[in-house]
Amino acid sequence: MDFNNKKSIYLQIVDYFLERILRLELKENDRIASVREIAVRLEVNPNTVMRSYSYLQDKDIIFNKRGIGYFIAVGAFDKTLDLKKEEFLKEEVPSFIKMMHLLKMQCSDIENLQNNLKN
Repeated sequence: MDFNNKKSIYLQIVDYFLERILRLELKENDRIASVREIAVRLEVNPNTVMRSYSYLQDKDIIFNKRGIGYFIAVGAFDKTLDLKKEEFLKEEVPSFIKMMHLLKMQCSDIENLQNNLKN
């Protein structure tokens, strides 16, 4: 995993799991790697991974079975979808709309581009 400097490492680890859930690579009740396994694999501090797991637990996307490990929660896909939509609308869309205004673009320009990509 290549980390960038624009976002905290723990949030990039969160995004990694959220993307895997949205791609259906991780499904409800699937076991995920332990904190230690992820820390070794990504060459990060275990505390950073634990922070990621705590965040995902707080959002009810994963849960811990004491002594067994972490698992994908029931309803995680829908919660992940809602979380990523909210993030997209708050972080990406405003700058996108600003750029559209600066370039004097209309929504129809985007629709045309999308239609051309489908063909």
